[in-house]
Amino acid sequence: MKVGELISNKNLKYYPVSELKDCRIHGRNKVTGDILPLFWNHSGIEIECTGSELWVELEADFSVFEPWAALEINGAFMMRQMLMPGRYPLCLFRGMSYGDEKRAFFYRELQAMGEDNDCHVLIRGIYTDGEIRKLPSKSCRIEFIGDSISSGEGTYGAHYDMDWIPMYMSSSRHYANIIEKELNAEVRIISQGGWGVYCGWDGDTSHNIPSVYDKVCGLAYGDFNEGLGASEIYEPEEWMPDAVIINLGTNDMNAFDMPPFYDVRTGTYNVMKKGPDGKPDKEHAAIIRNAAKGFMAQIRRLYPSSHILWVYGMMGQRLSGCLEAAVKEYKDESGDDNTAFLLLPDTEGDGFGSREHPGFLSHEKAAAVMIGYLRNNGIVKV
Repeated sequence: MKVGELISNKNLKYYPVSELKDCRIHGRNKVTGDILPLFWNHSGIEIECTGSELWVELEADFSVFEPWAALEINGAFMMRQMLMPGRYPLCLFRGMSYGDEKRAFFYRELQAMGEDNDCHVLIRGIYTDGEIRKLPSKSCRIEFIGDSISSGEGTYGAHYDMDWIPMYMSSSRHYANIIEKELNAEVRIISQGGWGVYCGWDGDTSHNIPSVYDKVCGLAYGDFNEGLGASEIYEPEEWMPDAVIINLGTNDMNAFDMPPFYDVRTGTYNVMKKGPDGKPDKEHAAIIRNAAKGFMAQIRRLYPSSHILWVYGMMGQRLSGCLEAAVKEYKDESGDDNTAFLLLPDTEGDGFGSREHPGFLSHEKAAAVMIGYLRNNGIVKV
């Protein structure tokens, strides 16, 4: 379907992705010709224009898990919706005052879905009847790394909703979004529900974020996504974050409460053992600490000057001592003092959203703690 079949404005001009030099591309992506893939949650495109209308040309598909997207106009949340398969124009706004500058931010809500090789969202270009203006610079850059909490799982839906579906995942009701607005930050998110720094919630040691972190999107599988550059080594180029905030450990701790995980690749069982106090025993605490230290070193190689902040605690705090010790050991062993550990408020009562995950109120509390830390320690200047 062509945009002309939907609207009557004959003054719309089409700009392919390759001509959008003054727009801001959000997220860890790889532009190929006139295709901008949105691999990660909160990846998208930000546009400032003077037109009365703005449309984005999309291409989307899925087999099992439909992608969702959100829209903000002038920093205000305006829309979220499921994206249907196909290539089509989507109206971001129309009927607004021609000549006035408006800022539109269209972004993917859903995390990278490794369980669905067909799941993708592409931006092909935009239509507008106005001028595209250069966006002002952001005050800082922050990368968030994490699990289902960083995928915004539970931020939409009623408290008793328990289905594991894309509708309940987001980055629009999320501590990263709150921090982004408060600090005028450019934000990227690398996250996957159920994964950890060493193993997933069930003890599967292949489900760890460090194993995919060096790729553009190591969680977008299949020939189609690989053809878009998802499996290529990520090169940050000029994108150097002021802070990298890691929120991992929740699923590693969950694995200690699960039965042994049988790994079909090796034919062995992974057993995460805990002591009488419910925390990891000495051997497995060391395994988690070493995984965390290794990941911090991995991040430091990519971002030599960024502050690395490990946060934890929104869904239980049993692993806090282990992770705090890992940060201290990493600092002592490497001499890298540009790192820290921060305990976040645990989720209680009305703070829960759907799927027994932190809801928006919990994300607000966590965001306030992180904003205070970043400001009080001079990591950001706003």
